[in-house]
Amino acid sequence: MSDPRIIVALDFPDAKQALALTDRLEPGSCRVKVGKELFTAAGPHVVNEIMAKGFEVFLDLKFHDIPSTVSNACKAAAGLGVWMMNIHALGGRRMLSAARQAIPAGTAKLIAVTLLTSMERSDLNEIGLNGDPQEVVQRLALLANDCGLDGVVCSAREAPRLRQIMGKGFCLVTPGIRPVDASMDEQKRVTTPRQAIENGADYLVIGRPITQAADPVSMLKQLNNEIEEGMGFKI
Repeated sequence: MSDPRIIVALDFPDAKQALALTDRLEPGSCRVKVGKELFTAAGPHVVNEIMAKGFEVFLDLKFHDIPSTVSNACKAAAGLGVWMMNIHALGGRRMLSAARQAIPAGTAKLIAVTLLTSMERSDLNEIGLNGDPQEVVQRLALLANDCGLDGVVCSAREAPRLRQIMGKGFCLVTPGIRPVDASMDEQKRVTTPRQAIENGADYLVIGRPITQAADPVSMLKQLNNEIEEGMGFKI
């Protein structure tokens, strides 16, 4: 695949387990995500090791701080050579704009997290965000787009409306993807891979259904096949 749609979430407590899985996977079949757990345990070195194997890395650290701190963090992430990084849209316009200025368009992809897929309306009410999740996600996506970001992280359930509003050039990255017969775990707003592609998602972040499968390679192939069916042509 020239542009793999699946991003395998390497949510492991140490580099050894993450590298063992990447040894079994083909870079052409997926990209990989390094998040807070693995990055905190293993640091930038594990990112370098994974990229040396040929994988493109989504650095999922959800930077959310004052504008200057986020700007400098984004510059450091870009210096690692990652394919994509994210910041949190709830940081507001000044923070989003500072991050965009730090990462020139056309280099690493810069996307914003809208709402975590573990959140539902009752969670939003508790923290004072008005509206249902789809309304809040739409508001934050419009803000990210206005600040020049490349796209957002959103639930695949919100993807159809965002794709309609944002057009084809805006990148939609969707976590909370589960095969039809899989457990939802703590995710609340989930869909299958095929549904996510049909809903307009560009990239699907998939963790446990692959990483905890008896045969991760076969599971990745199965999910890629589902995506091909959803797209209506071979990718």
